[in-house]
Order: sequence, then structure tokens, then C-alpha cells
Amino acid sequence: MVVNRLTPIARALRRNQTSTEARLWSVLRNRQLEGLKFRRQHPIGSYVADFCCEEIGPIVELDGSQHAERQAQDGQRTLVLEDMKYLVLRFWNNEITEALDGVIEQIVTVIRAARDTRH
Repeated sequence: MVVNRLTPIARALRRNQTSTEARLWSVLRNRQLEGLKFRRQHPIGSYVADFCCEEIGPIVELDGSQHAERQAQDGQRTLVLEDMKYLVLRFWNNEITEALDGVIEQIVTVIRAARDTRH
């Protein structure tokens, strides 16, 4: 088995997940959302995606306050991932803590649209 150079980083990120990541993961894990398998801290190309469903392509990224200064880098990362045929959804941490149901609704809408497009 070939180990991606980002695998150790991804494992460390999984072990040290934030409370916001844990909250969203509790909804995404075990095929609870639309029966789809999501992976957390998943290496893709040169990046580690917070949450990814490889089956139909959405990536969910959670942005904390540190991302306010990293918008250019995050924008470039999004472009690269979209070039790889992923759809990147970005949410601020406070959206998870204050409006998780709305976030889940947005993710489900994207999943259903992606399914419709693929069929």
C-alpha cells in the first residue's frame, strides 16, 4: 500500500479535531447523511480536506477565525479542488455552532443536486 505523504498529517488532525469538527462529524459519520460515506481529514492532492464524500464529490471545509487572513490561499485551494471535480462548501465555525441545521440543509441540497447531475 502506498502511503500519501499527507497521511500522517491527516491522522494527527483526526486525533486533534476541534469541537466544531466533532459536532459536524457526528452528523456526517456512519452514512447518516443521505446514506453517503464521508471521510474526515482526507488527503486529496496537496491538501487535506476537512470532510469529503468521494462517491459524489462534495468537500466540506470548516473555517475558523484564522481563515479571515487566509482567504486568498483558501480561494486557490478551492480552485484546485474544483479542477479535480470536487465541489467545495465552506462554512465558518460559528455557522456550525449557531445554525447546524441550516448547514446540514445546505449540504443535503448540494448532495441531491450532485446526484441528479450524475444520473
